[in-house]
Amino acid sequence: MAGATRPPGPEVPAGAQARLAARRAALLQRSAELRERLALHAAALEPALAAADSVREGWRWLRAHPWVPLAAAGVLLLRRPRRLFGLVLLAWRGWRLWRRVPPRWRGWLADRMSVGSTLR
Repeated sequence: MAGATRPPGPEVPAGAQARLAARRAALLQRSAELRERLALHAAALEPALAAADSVREGWRWLRAHPWVPLAAAGVLLLRRPRRLFGLVLLAWRGWRLWRRVPPRWRGWLADRMSVGSTLR
């Protein structure tokens, strides 16, 4: 805390002050080294985290623009009705699977798939 004043306390001997200052410097150096190591290790995770971020942003975009999948379904219906029927059947199976998930897990999963959620 720069500029903060300490309350008056007992006088610390000069030798103890020097040891404390050396210990503080060593701890600051160690902290800097650990931050550098963490940055190197985190760099290895960056591609996976970037992919997860783009999937999450895509999900948010779809939630904000629900007409896009509906328009795609309309185009599919006009061009290939049999394929659309297969997709509807797949969605029906997914919904039935979702209904079989225990309620306590369902809330947890829904929280993670919501628009404003964050990783916990």
